Amino acid sequence: MPANTTSGTASADTASAHAASAHTASADTASASAADGPVGLVLVSHSARLAEGVAELARQLGGEHVPVEPAGGLPDGGLGTSIERIEQAVRAADRGAGVLILADLGSAVLTVKLLLDEAGQLPAVTLADAPLVEGAVAAAVAASTGAGLDAVRAAAEEARDFRKL
Repeated sequence: MPANTTSGTASADTASAHAASAHTASADTASASAADGPVGLVLVSHSARLAEGVAELARQLGGEHVPVEPAGGLPDGGLGTSIERIEQAVRAADRGAGVLILADLGSAVLTVKLLLDEAGQLPAVTLADAPLVEGAVAAAVAASTGAGLDAVRAAAEEARDFRKL
């Protein structure tokens, strides 16, 4: 088991390094102002347990001050996505610097896009084209540095390139 722990630490370090480089490389992206909190994250999954587990991991690695909200499953406890749950999670994650959404599968992406198309009164929200777990970790680390929404999205999307072997 120690090999897994070491590997997990190395992955977190890699995520931190990539997130920090994304923040540094995005000079044109404003950081969250002092009046705003960090960029919030919403994790959309067909499974409530999966969304909650990834949120727990992102909070641990990004710090408790980064708002990370799971939006998984259907209200009856079944598998699926709920536009209402996603909207509630976006509102809960918003601290004034915007909200980044990450989704697990294609139909979750479609549900998020539907919400964004219909969003009249939502805060600044964007959807990342990123893997859910690696992207959430990288985004949480970037958000913890005070990076703006564009830099947090870039960090999440760079997670596609993280190699495991």
